[in-house]
Amino acid sequence: MMGKSLAEKKGLKKLKTRETIKTVKQPIKRPFNDKPEMTKAAKKPRKKSDDKVANDSLLTSGHSLKELSNSVNQEEDIFREPSVFDNLLKALGSGSEKLATLYKKRQLEQEGRSDSEEDKIATFESASLSEEEDVGTGSVSESSLGDAEEDDLGEHGPADMLEQTEEDETGDEDGNSDAGDSQDLEISGQTILDEPESTRFSFHRHLGHILTNEEVDELMKNKWKFKWELPAISMPVSRWAGTGDQVSMETNSDQNYGLMQKLYNHWLDIYKTSGFSDFDTSRQRFFFSLCSSYRDILHCNKKPFYLKGNEEDSSIMDAYIMHALNHVYKTRDLVIKSDAKLAKHQEGNKEEVLRGGTFLDQGFTRPKVMFILPLGSIALRVVKRLIQLTPISNKANVEHMDRFSEEFGTGDVEDDDEQKDGSSKSQKPAKPADFQILFGGNNNDHFMLGIKFTKRSIKLYSDFYSSDIIVASPLGLITKIGEAEVEKEKDVDYLSSIEVLIIDHADVITMQNWSHVNTLVEQLNRMPFNQHGTDVMRIRPWYLDGHAHFYRQTILLGSFLNPDMNALFNRLCVNHAGKVKSMTEYKGVLPKILLEVRQVYERFDAPSIAEADDARLDYFCKKVFPKIKDSIEGGIMLFISSYFEFVRIRNFLKSQNASFCLLGEYTKQSDISRARVWFFEGKRKIMLYTERAHFYHRYKIRGIQNLIIYSLPERKEFYPEIINMLDGSKNMMCNVLFSRFDHLRLERIVGTSAAKRMLSSDKNIFVFT
Repeated sequence: MMGKSLAEKKGLKKLKTRETIKTVKQPIKRPFNDKPEMTKAAKKPRKKSDDKVANDSLLTSGHSLKELSNSVNQEEDIFREPSVFDNLLKALGSGSEKLATLYKKRQLEQEGRSDSEEDKIATFESASLSEEEDVGTGSVSESSLGDAEEDDLGEHGPADMLEQTEEDETGDEDGNSDAGDSQDLEISGQTILDEPESTRFSFHRHLGHILTNEEVDELMKNKWKFKWELPAISMPVSRWAGTGDQVSMETNSDQNYGLMQKLYNHWLDIYKTSGFSDFDTSRQRFFFSLCSSYRDILHCNKKPFYLKGNEEDSSIMDAYIMHALNHVYKTRDLVIKSDAKLAKHQEGNKEEVLRGGTFLDQGFTRPKVMFILPLGSIALRVVKRLIQLTPISNKANVEHMDRFSEEFGTGDVEDDDEQKDGSSKSQKPAKPADFQILFGGNNNDHFMLGIKFTKRSIKLYSDFYSSDIIVASPLGLITKIGEAEVEKEKDVDYLSSIEVLIIDHADVITMQNWSHVNTLVEQLNRMPFNQHGTDVMRIRPWYLDGHAHFYRQTILLGSFLNPDMNALFNRLCVNHAGKVKSMTEYKGVLPKILLEVRQVYERFDAPSIAEADDARLDYFCKKVFPKIKDSIEGGIMLFISSYFEFVRIRNFLKSQNASFCLLGEYTKQSDISRARVWFFEGKRKIMLYTERAHFYHRYKIRGIQNLIIYSLPERKEFYPEIINMLDGSKNMMCNVLFSRFDHLRLERIVGTSAAKRMLSSDKNIFVFT
């Protein structure tokens, strides 16, 4: 618990007798090491194997107080391996005489020196404090709080702090409006006051909890038991399931649902201005309550704004934005109030105050919230709403808004697809409405933006180390990570202290490159390679223990769920607060098929998910292709979901000298136009068409006589679109291949109940008409 001091947690407690401590092997290539200076070599990115060794060592290096007390009676002297905190003090001591003195005092305490000796050291330390500049404490004098100009603390102070020069001593411009938060702050680092069971994982309780070794071991097992279910508001066929204690659906507006008063009032005003009055029972209020529980959330059946789901999508977006703002402002207030209290202490006893463990309020770097979004147009939508939901007093000035609107706005960009098709802009409505809405704005998928909050302004395009929120696309962030791996002078340490990660429109990201998401999530919450002005005496202990990923909340949002999303949620989301996920029953999209098409579903057997792709290819080669090869009639279109499958089928058809043409996401435009003409005129018998090509272009293929769906589409709305392309066909028949590992896709298309029957039946052939 936070009630235990940092001294107790990191071994600073004076031991009156000698103790026996088991030597633990130190992690390989620690970012903060015991060398006198940080060399360039120390900045090199670690290999995954090094990370694993570091993590394993961190999990085993700590000793509980109980273990220490059991070893106090031992008389034998054994070498004590330096702890994480020891290494930090020693590394930083080379640049500060004060910290070097503190490190020497730390060593004396461990060796059991007398109090008189320690008093002499304290006298020396006090003298050095009066001569040297206060380094790394992150505090400022009381006079500087009122007189200094605005300072970028990303360069001149702890990166985790906001501008104290812009705040008063309490940082609370609303006076007593946030009294509840002030009460919590009075006991920061100690046991938090009793809270209702429904809010037990609030801001202070979540970040203040110290994991035991047993809890860490359980979290590492990745075994989650969803014990409770709740109906989802405004979603009749959906429900929420979660681990741990059940989330309460009861309204508690008197407590502002965990929101700071100024944020709550502003949100409520905006809600009422929009013409609504049922805030307490609204979808967005309930989803905010889920977010404020600080559990990991998987909500992958929300209707997106581009599929006539603007109200639902906007409600969810408002909820997670308010949660992000609440987290940023509570973090800011906690740090500012601690700074004000520390400024009142004399310089000579600041270290003693800090060693008490009541000012543990920071991470390694300042950024605490990250939004991962697929397109520039969606980033524009989110950031604009973020600014609207920020209280008026905190956004008197929004810096660089013109630049942001220019770079993320629509602009005068020509529609490439229209030009490629040879059509004019007046013919754009030929594309489906959802395509026009989604791709009608800025389609840039390579961006990264820092947002910094001060007392009176919001700064866009701030340096990442001085930002509170980072908005990025997967490709934009992966590019930064790649640059840091190649160039030694660059790093991505600003990812080390992300406490809230929000990935919205994950369904669109799957059409880009989902492996980027896995890579960037694995990169989060690693030990930094450089100090970045952090006051090590105020870093939360679980950061130093390498447990930050157990405190990161991940909110994953999309319109559908696939195995990749499931794997990320189960494997990389290990929040100690637990998990919540949405579950739904689907009606299917078969009624949206306008033609009377005979749809024949053929189930093939696959021993495991790892062998499912091979089993699918084998079934196609032995059961399906012989019928195609012997057929005289052309016009056969093979719809394929993934590019990997596309390449395998292409190579197989080449080996069979088959007559085919390609229409994939990487096919050149000139080749696409030629292929469509050849296929329509019958010069090519088979066409390969991928889901990603359809997502980005929404072509209407003419000349289809027979349709084979090699793998079902991820996006259920594509299924009726593809089937309806058979208009004009003489055959009006479609063959679909599936296995039991296609359950998620299958239920979205044929319905949950039908999918269960198809997967459990003894028969392998199913027909829909």
